[in-house]
Amino acid sequence: MENPSQNPQSGSKKSPILSKIPLPVHENIYTVPNILTFSRLVAAPLVGYFLVHDQHAAALSLFVYAGLTDLVDGYIARRYNLQTVVGTIIDPMADKLLMTVGVACLAVNGSIPVWLAVIILGRDVGLALSAIYYRWISLPPPKTMARYWDFSLPSAEVKPTGISKVNTALQLVLVGAAIALPVIPEAVLDAWNLREGMTALQYLVAATTIWSGLSYVFSKDAVKILTKEEIQKRIARSSGKKSS
Repeated sequence: MENPSQNPQSGSKKSPILSKIPLPVHENIYTVPNILTFSRLVAAPLVGYFLVHDQHAAALSLFVYAGLTDLVDGYIARRYNLQTVVGTIIDPMADKLLMTVGVACLAVNGSIPVWLAVIILGRDVGLALSAIYYRWISLPPPKTMARYWDFSLPSAEVKPTGISKVNTALQLVLVGAAIALPVIPEAVLDAWNLREGMTALQYLVAATTIWSGLSYVFSKDAVKILTKEEIQKRIARSSGKKSS
């Protein structure tokens, strides 16, 4: 009996077929920016733990670490072309988790008023529900759950409003200041009237948070539902980048 492995025609018939089978392509997610971002994801619940147990010095240290790594990982990713799809997802997730945990735990230990936490977190919940709604109504048919969660299929885009960017910065200052306030010596607090300044900052954040939420409702440019032509162009552009 002839041994198939010794038949040269056997390999020549199979090789063209095998050569057409696409090999799976995986991103290297173990990059320095992603590792730093993952560390911020881990730091967020630890910040919450320290705040609930009134260990503000430890919470402040981790908060500063998260802020610094947020700047560093973005710079490294751009400088050395280490951007990944995973990074674009977990980076804003880490930021939002840190803010959400910080606001909630600061309200629990009395560092910020509960009403302010409700406004901040309520706006985030409203925006999340709006994003779910717009994603569904803008999704081209057939509307299936598999296509809904396939974010490589664009259907709508959200552009942050000007006041939203200002509000995000103010919220970051608020959380950092609320964590740091118990660590600052009493003499400094009294000399610089930092408690009064903190109260003013709380009302400012509340006002800009409400303003930011309303800006998404009444702004015509905040949410854009893509047309079929725009969707096709974006898919074609994305395919061109992958093939190159």
